[in-house]
Parts: sequence; C-alpha cells; structure tokens
Amino acid sequence: MDMKETIRDQFTRHFGNEGQMYASAGRINLIGEHTDYNGGFVFPGAIDKVIMAEIKPNGTDKVRVYSVDINEYAEFGLEEADAPSQQWARYIFGVCREIIKRGGEVKGFDAVFAGNVPLGAGLSSSAALESCFAFAFNDMFNANKIDKFELALIGQSTEHNYCGVNCGIMDQFASVFGKAGNLMRLDCRSLEHEYYPFNPEGYRLVLLDSKVKHELVDSPYNKRRASCEHVASVIGVETLRDASMDDLEKVKDQISAEDYNRAKYVIEEKQRVLDVCDALQRGDYDTVGDRMYKTHEGMSKLYEVSCVELDYLNDIAKECGVTGSRIMGGGFGGCTINLVKDDLYDKFIETAKAKFAEKYGHEPQVYDVVISDGARKID
Repeated sequence: MDMKETIRDQFTRHFGNEGQMYASAGRINLIGEHTDYNGGFVFPGAIDKVIMAEIKPNGTDKVRVYSVDINEYAEFGLEEADAPSQQWARYIFGVCREIIKRGGEVKGFDAVFAGNVPLGAGLSSSAALESCFAFAFNDMFNANKIDKFELALIGQSTEHNYCGVNCGIMDQFASVFGKAGNLMRLDCRSLEHEYYPFNPEGYRLVLLDSKVKHELVDSPYNKRRASCEHVASVIGVETLRDASMDDLEKVKDQISAEDYNRAKYVIEEKQRVLDVCDALQRGDYDTVGDRMYKTHEGMSKLYEVSCVELDYLNDIAKECGVTGSRIMGGGFGGCTINLVKDDLYDKFIETAKAKFAEKYGHEPQVYDVVISDGARKID
C-alpha cells in the first residue's frame, strides 16, 4: 500500500467519508550555508520526499488529527489556550493560529497525515508539515487569498511562536515555492527569488546520512552568529552580505583569529552561491562541484561546524572522483550532499557504505533525491 492509500485507509477508519489530499516537500540546499542570517543567498530546492495529508472540515470548532507515522491522535480547539501537548500537533495548531492571527479563517477539521521525509536528516520535515497544512487551509477556508510568501512566513512564525525554534525562512520558502526541475536562489535580505533550471543529465544528486548528531555543550550557532555580527559592526556594515575580503583584511588586526575565520567563510560562501548560479546557466557541473567541495572545506576548517564523520564522507567522495560533495545543513552531524556522475554512482555508494561502516560501526543511510514541486493539492 503506498502512502496515499495508507492515508485514505486511515482517514476512512477514523473519520468516515473522504477528504481532500494535499502534500508539501522536504528540501535540500545545494550551496549557501549559514548565509541566511548574514543577509546573503541560499540555493534550495524542494525534493521528492513529502508530508501528505487528507483533510476535511467537520462542522465543529474542534480539530481531530491522526499521525500515521507515530500512531498518535490529537484533538484540540482553535483558541490560543487550546494548544496541544504533543510536539507534532503543535506544528499544526501553530499554523491554524498564525492564519487566524493574520485575519484568515480556519474552522474545525479532521485530518490524517504521513510522510517519507527522513527525520533528523536535515531535510526539513517540520517545514514540509507546516507548508502542507498552511497550503490546505488557504485552499479550503480562504479561497487561496493568502499569497505564497505569507504561507512561508506562517510556517516560520509557527516555529518561532509554538515550537521554540528561531529558524530562518529558507525551509518554509522551499517547501511552498518548490518547482520540479528547478532550484531557487533566495536573497535572504530582500526575499527576492529566482528559479534556476536543474536537470543535470548524466549526474545524480544523493544524500549520505551519517546518522550522527553530536550533542553540543554550548550554543555554537549563536556563537557563530555573534562572531559574524561583531565583524560586520567593526567593518561598519549591517551584515557580512555587504562586506568584501578587502574589508575583512583591513580590520584583521582589530578582531580575533576566530572571528576572522568565521567572517572569511561567510564572505567566500556568498560568492560561491553566485558562482554556482552562473555555472548552472552554462551547464558547467565541474564548477558547481568545485564550489561544493570548497564550501565543505570552509565549513570544516573556518566555520568549524563539521565533524569527523562528515569529513570522512567528504574524503571518500573525493577519492571516488565524485564531482561535488559537502556537508548540508547547520552542522555537527546529518548529511553530505553529493553530485555524482551516473557511471560512478554504484561504486561510490558501495565504497562509502563499506568504509564508513568499517570506521564507525554502521552504514550511512542513502537518499537519492529528485528536485520536485512544493506545496500542492493532490487529485
């Protein structure tokens, strides 16, 4: 039974008559890491891993929802005081509340949802969940009057206000705006975006999930953000988006070596995103791959957000002749994203699994990804 059939079956079992089906995607980010809070560019795309839901208004002021994947049921009202205790249900409740707070409408409904976005792999399953329900409520209760950017902001506000995660806009943006066969360059300062065709004939995009997540004793993201903000203030710009390497060299004596390294990575990464955009327009995947490797090196040596397991996967990719490979996401665990020629693919996967298992006692999880559509209604 496929996911759609499973959801249908469970919906009938729990709530009777059929509802309407919706889906939204997880995402990858080809390049542009830790640039969002520095006013720079990111380069995400929606993928063929989704959260899917069947939803139907129930004529009450109550929400009744069942999660197939964790076999849990939740029921809650639509007032601020009605917040559910289950964390997964808070994402749906938060979307309801954010729409209502903005003057939109959400009425009681029944829903069943499931997903195949891998949890904990840095593919933003939470953004896919938020975007799926935000898109559905816009269609079902608001005659699609809420524009798509507002839907992304509703998902982001849900994270901030109901789930305790102070995230940027990239994940929800990619889930809402995703377009099959296209990556998107998002300017995190102006929020302007542009689609770039991504159909790399002769190549495959594959994630290797290290299945490790290092517990950190301090708050490394906040510390790195503080470094970047400090250097920007010394240079005299609002964010490092407006700084050049010349600017950084001029203030090198006024900042710590650590702050210099953090800023150097961000300034160079800003340029790498633009290089990749230009290369894709030329169909130059060697340059795309080169910039991916340089990003990994910068994240490992300058920004120091990699870990030995991810560095090892990156080394294996290099040894196997993989076109491009880098850590994807915030760091300290998770996945590498790899751009691999078709004829190298099998050998690379076989080698990576064997070598990683020998060194760390378990194989990395392999996820092939195809760039796909974002939030949508399913017939």
